[in-house]
Amino acid sequence: MRLPTLAFATPRKLPKARDLDGRVVVLDLAFASEASGGGFDKITLPLIDGLGRRLAMWVDHHDHQRHADYAADPRFVLATKAQHGACPEMITPEVVARAGAVDTVVCHGDFDGLCSAAKWIRGGLEPYAGADDDARAIDTRIGEPGPSARRIDRAIRARYSDVGLLGIIVRHLATGLADASLWEPIDRAGAELEVRERETRKLAEAYAILPLSGQVGPRNAAWLDASASHGSYDKTLLLLMGQERADMALLVDRDNVSFAAPFNSGFNFLEVLGLSGGMPTLVSVPRARLVDALARLGASHADAARLVG
Repeated sequence: MRLPTLAFATPRKLPKARDLDGRVVVLDLAFASEASGGGFDKITLPLIDGLGRRLAMWVDHHDHQRHADYAADPRFVLATKAQHGACPEMITPEVVARAGAVDTVVCHGDFDGLCSAAKWIRGGLEPYAGADDDARAIDTRIGEPGPSARRIDRAIRARYSDVGLLGIIVRHLATGLADASLWEPIDRAGAELEVRERETRKLAEAYAILPLSGQVGPRNAAWLDASASHGSYDKTLLLLMGQERADMALLVDRDNVSFAAPFNSGFNFLEVLGLSGGMPTLVSVPRARLVDALARLGASHADAARLVG
């Protein structure tokens, strides 16, 4: 199987159009919001305009106000998180065929994105039976993914910036998990997560409960400032542990503040924080916006002053 060139990205950090070869498909990458330090006009739009006719298709499942701008453009297959909990289920044989041959696949570097890339390479067929369901379970944190998906997800979380590993994972998925030897580097990476998980569980003991009112509530948030432990913990696990303690988790790190609530909670941080796009129940904003975010969430002035320091 001939694999296209792969490029891994995040909504905040997209490749330059000039660095991408030939016709390009973009998968599971949200349009940037204001929280991304530049927003759609400075981050997403330059890639769209730079690719021009070379953009074969853009498939994504994150909410954004600018989706409406591309409703009439058949190259854009866009949905909300409520419509599609994960991106792979949007990649059908019909969508792949409509795009035509592509030379480069740009995808998000999480399980959802890598599975989307593999499914695209396979012409819209699942890498293995149940892969779409696994992607949805991992991306929404509702339900239990299967054993193969759990192994891959752990490896990604352990080495999320290791492009070599991400490439191996796409290759393994694209070939239907046929080469058992490819599990070795994946499992080796996944084992590294155990140390970070132990650190994360210790860190979670410091969560404090913050009462909220205003637009959200009455509700409460599990609050934690993890700046001193930057880079040493698993953010996904830490946010999930916060949600076990309160209605939502509010995690402060060195540069950003993350807000997370259960996917089926009905909560929408995009509306409360005044953001144009992203995932309604999981957003990050620059730490400089912490005071404003606490006010919007309904924290008392005394609590806000104490937490901001």
